[in-house]
Amino acid sequence: MVQRFAMLSMLMGIAFCLTALHADDEKKPVKDEPAAKSEKKEEAKFAAKCPVSGENASKEQSAKYKEKDVYFCCEKCKAAFEAESAKYAEKANHQLVQTKQFRQTKCPLTGGKVNKEQSVKVSDVKVTFCCEKCKGAMEAASKEEQLTKIFAEEVFAKSFEPRKADEGKGKGKGKKNESDAESK
Repeated sequence: MVQRFAMLSMLMGIAFCLTALHADDEKKPVKDEPAAKSEKKEEAKFAAKCPVSGENASKEQSAKYKEKDVYFCCEKCKAAFEAESAKYAEKANHQLVQTKQFRQTKCPLTGGKVNKEQSVKVSDVKVTFCCEKCKGAMEAASKEEQLTKIFAEEVFAKSFEPRKADEGKGKGKGKKNESDAESK
């Protein structure tokens, strides 16, 4: 009887180990999985808000703006933007920087050279300033005031410029200015 119990226990242990090994094999990635993960990472990297509704934007809904692309959550918002782009300019300009299609070149408050030590996050975009005084003024402003003071048409035109097609797409490619404002 003891011998049967020992044999049964050993068989059950072997069966358990085989089941566990088989389960581990199922979890191992198939050769195509890294490509799928890469696509998911690419989708996860795109994070822009619709300038009309404030909802998450989609790469499938876009319109040309300042020779770049602005993204929307739906066709209705795209149409509203195309009808009155000036009404949504601040948020569209913000999105151009957020999606790394434009880069910061000067302090938005003074037009001076930026100091990368003096920066503030403005709706997920890192904006740099020339000095502590400009940085402090922006930190004291409300979120809406920050958007206006940095991304209004006149300020945006003097402080930001479009990136070249190969700029910012990996290390060693394109010329990158130390003073670039980047989203993180």
